[in-house]
Formats: sequence, C-alpha cells, structure tokens
Amino acid sequence: MTNQEIREFLQNAIAENRVMLFMKGTPDAPRCGFSMRAAAAINAMGVEYAAMDVLPDPRIREELSAISGWPTIPQLFIDGKLIGGCDIVLEMYESGELAEALGVEQPKDAEPIEGPEAPGQSGSAPLGLENRLG
Repeated sequence: MTNQEIREFLQNAIAENRVMLFMKGTPDAPRCGFSMRAAAAINAMGVEYAAMDVLPDPRIREELSAISGWPTIPQLFIDGKLIGGCDIVLEMYESGELAEALGVEQPKDAEPIEGPEAPGQSGSAPLGLENRLG
C-alpha cells in the first residue's frame, strides 16, 4: 500500500467507527502499558469500539500522527475527534468526562486504572477492525 492509501484507510476507520482506538497491540493482547490502560478504561465503560494495532507497519503510526497532529500512541477518537492519548483518557475516565463523551453512565465501581490487573480487561469486547495494512 502507498502512504496515501494508508492515510485514507485510517481516515475511513476514524469516520466509520464512533469510538476508534489506535494502539500498540490489541485490547486482548496489548503490547505496551499505555495502550493496555487506555483500552481498559474504554472497556470499563461497556461500549463497543474499534481498535487497530499500529505496530505492523511504521507508516501506520506516521500517517496517523499526520492526521491527528498527536505524536504518541495510543490515540482515542470519539465521533471523529481526537480525544488524546493514555494520560488524557485516564484523566477523563476518573473524572467522569469519558463516560459523558461516550454517552454512558460512569460505572459506580470505577477504580483507578494502573497496572496489568486493571479493571475492564474482561469487560465489553471491542469490535474487530481488520488491519489490512500489515
């Protein structure tokens, strides 16, 4: 694929999925702690979302950062808008802003998300977004 085709694929993924998480690895098998914690926060909200692994081809990350203007991974998009990376997602999770942005109620038992035993890991499964770029 060309860089332009990758960019178009990423833009379509953002446009077609109300909640889109670009991460290292997958929600079931994250490849970094930041991606694991961001996915855990979304899982704890109980919403469906699409996730895409950026690791198979370095151009995925390059094109994604060119689209979003955000240099790090993970990147969460809701309704086509960049929300931010891990720190912002976790702050929003703890304050209730993430639930509000997703249009759901804040879980009553919302706990801080810190390590590998993070809540939400076995919660709602994400939608699978086929990574045809790798």
